[in-house]
Amino acid sequence: METSDRLVWRKSSYSDNNGGACVEVAVVDEGIAVRDSKNPRESTLRFTRDAWMGFVRRVR
Repeated sequence: METSDRLVWRKSSYSDNNGGACVEVAVVDEGIAVRDSKNPRESTLRFTRDAWMGFVRRVR
């Protein structure tokens, strides 16, 4: 399993750089990792690719 420090994290283009409430996502072998951008050293959530795509479809 990858460590959080080695992942390439991305923030939404809708996020601002003023420390707002944002999440960041990174691609991992088993799917997608999600973390709070204000607390990047805290735990991450992990989702399978299918679960993540289902979430994204419902949000849109």
